[in-house]
Amino acid sequence: MDYIGVKAPQFSFSRLHSADPVLGVEMASTGEVGCLGESYYEAILSSMLSVGYTIPKKNILLSAGTVRSKTELVNSVKMLIENDYNVYTTGSTYEFLNNAGINTIRLYRPNENQSPTVLDYIKDKKLDLIINIPKELTQVELEKDYLIRRNAVDGNIPLITNARLASAFIHAFCKISIDEIAIKSWQEM
Repeated sequence: MDYIGVKAPQFSFSRLHSADPVLGVEMASTGEVGCLGESYYEAILSSMLSVGYTIPKKNILLSAGTVRSKTELVNSVKMLIENDYNVYTTGSTYEFLNNAGINTIRLYRPNENQSPTVLDYIKDKKLDLIINIPKELTQVELEKDYLIRRNAVDGNIPLITNARLASAFIHAFCKISIDEIAIKSWQEM
């Protein structure tokens, strides 16, 4: 085959007021869009753009949850920094990356009573993409970052809650310019 196919999840969280925009195993998405590309990165970028994501301009927040998620995103964070993005992080993600020799900018969760907070940056439209991955799907853990996720959706800021998807999207928009995406008819594939 001369092409790769990718399906991107599509969500309706902006229509579900007060719902926590994080998904468990019972619901992967509320819809999907399939796209073809000449490479994996072209296909993933096309599919993410087609479901409403945008390529971030400058500022990205990362709150990566588990050590596994943090580890999965190390190369992606390095790539963002190499491409002149400002990477903002919360608590343990900030410490994890700092210990790995990766400098990011610290923001505080709403419950930490310190400034600057993630919510201030969301309210002031200073973030272009929010990656917020819960450590686990327990009530306590989900409540920790609920305000961040909900305000991202309500503020129309793209939100990703899965490390693999976040990594794939970051690699795609760092490796491929939107101008490089080919628009072809089905017959051309």
